[in-house]
Amino acid sequence: MKKELSIKDIVAIGIGAAVFVILFRFIAIPSGFPNTEIQVAYGFLALMGALFGPIPAALIGFIGHTIKDFTMYGNAWWTWIVCSGLIGLAFGFIGKKFKLEEGVFTKKDMIYFNITQVIANGVIWGLVAPTLDVIIYAEPANKVYVQGIISLINNSVATGVVGTLLMIAYAASRTKKGSLSKD
Repeated sequence: MKKELSIKDIVAIGIGAAVFVILFRFIAIPSGFPNTEIQVAYGFLALMGALFGPIPAALIGFIGHTIKDFTMYGNAWWTWIVCSGLIGLAFGFIGKKFKLEEGVFTKKDMIYFNITQVIANGVIWGLVAPTLDVIIYAEPANKVYVQGIISLINNSVATGVVGTLLMIAYAASRTKKGSLSKD
């Protein structure tokens, strides 16, 4: 396991956080429940996790969510920002299994990705985020757990659709190992 971030990782974090902010702010679909939206940014974050690993993806989610909160609201909701970092970390560990750079993203990979991302979203948005809201912000449990469940569903669907499509497209753009032959 590498111990330090490469220049490539640092550039990916900067560009990834900027794209995450743009997606988070401008391509969010209202869910009909306060403070919850369908966020396509998490599908992008899943791709970044698969390409760059857990630490860059965690930083992309954390930094991107922080910038979005400060630019939209003037302050930050730290519990959910931390959870955006945690979901990036989870996506990085999940994505280590894939060979996108080699042009491979199989149906088995898609199934594995979607099962594990739903579990990760369930733990982080359905349990960790609302529990931290209750502990740190003294939010009403019934409100934040409903928000958490809605976010878990929204983020799982958005990540499943957008993340899967991005990984398919990325893998398809790579040259498969052994696909070139000498004439």
